[in-house]
Amino acid sequence: MKIIAIEEHWNSVGIRDALDRLPQGARDESVAFNSRGDTQARLEDIGQGRIEAMDAAGIDISLLSVVTPATQALPGPEAVVLAREANDQATAAVSAHPDRFRALATLPTSDPQAAAAELERAATQLGHVGAMVHGRAGSLTLDDPAYDELFATAARLHQPIFIHPQIPTDDLRDAAYRGIDPLTDLGLATFGWGWHLEAGLSALRLILRGTFDRHPDLQLVLGHWGEMLLFWMDRVDSLSSIAKHLDRRVSEYIQSNIHITSSGMLQERLLRHTLDFTSADRVLFSTDYPFHQPDAAAIEQFFAAVPDAADREKIASGNAERLFRLT
Repeated sequence: MKIIAIEEHWNSVGIRDALDRLPQGARDESVAFNSRGDTQARLEDIGQGRIEAMDAAGIDISLLSVVTPATQALPGPEAVVLAREANDQATAAVSAHPDRFRALATLPTSDPQAAAAELERAATQLGHVGAMVHGRAGSLTLDDPAYDELFATAARLHQPIFIHPQIPTDDLRDAAYRGIDPLTDLGLATFGWGWHLEAGLSALRLILRGTFDRHPDLQLVLGHWGEMLLFWMDRVDSLSSIAKHLDRRVSEYIQSNIHITSSGMLQERLLRHTLDFTSADRVLFSTDYPFHQPDAAAIEQFFAAVPDAADREKIASGNAERLFRLT
């Protein structure tokens, strides 16, 4: 069975160095996770070493995406230059291994107009199959009207936008995520809770802003089994009773404009819950490499838990081929 993994991270040396140079108050502290153990070396390898890891896991194609926060923590001019460089570097990796890699564009969202232009360049000139964004840029949230051109471009070019988690703002961390101890505080604000709440909220705010009414062809992807949205579907749908400006119920947008991926969380119970709330046509596979590195046996066991053979093929590769236009 062909397997396509759609959230497989890498990083450029230029972006890594730029993030490391940021002053303490401007840094995204979650970058500390990128240098633990052999993670940094794995992130920066988009060649033979990565292919060997894919072979060991039984993965046929990986969609490469720059790890959080990509260029979004950087000032606009620097973000534009480094995003272009990263996209060119990813294109070179895909060109060297066209049967194994595709790429999601890195966008300089601290400059919304430049982000839309870079998405167009990546899609039409570089052959990227979508883009990954990491929530807000500074205090500018994804649903701000400044990004409407970006989403219009994505819809027009059929470029899915993957909303990846990003650490909450410093003010919010002071209010809700600090006061235990520094390491626990950071974990609470990132992989333990805050990352996922932020990503799910970004998608929910886009729905409530009417983004999909303006751009019905726009498709989003959420990792980690929907970043809490599916688990709170009944409650968020109650917003439909007061959001009278929307054409449809909140749950309908989730089920028609958002795809869900596993992000390496290969528990059967999470798969079952997801299939209860959305169609098997909207579920995608990913390992969140290199932060998760499931072996071939774990991946085989995961797919064995999909009861229908046709659905198994869709989740393994068919949905990704259709959404990202890989064939």
